[in-house]
Amino acid sequence: MAANAVGGGGGFLLKPWELHGEGKEFESISNDFNRAAMTLEQGFADLGTPWGTDAPGHGFGAAWQEAQPQLVAGLNGLADQLRVVGSGLHAMADSTSGTEDEITAGLTR
Repeated sequence: MAANAVGGGGGFLLKPWELHGEGKEFESISNDFNRAAMTLEQGFADLGTPWGTDAPGHGFGAAWQEAQPQLVAGLNGLADQLRVVGSGLHAMADSTSGTEDEITAGLTR
């Protein structure tokens, strides 16, 4: 087993450095989603209300004005959850390392 890797009797191996790496990746993806949501929201603002004031335009505008903030909120929510996954992976890595250190210290006494 690699140094600082923790294996279970069931055949799995946790490598804290990999968990930290994946945590950073999730945080990066979260930041990308946040930027995309901000860009999309700015694009929507720049678009204005191009659908007109006639009956079809009014119907489309009403539906659009309800859906647009929900779309942006959904993207921001997804970004938040991706960040939570990244934080969880960091916490798992730290916990795994701590447990391994405690077990190793107990065996060397």
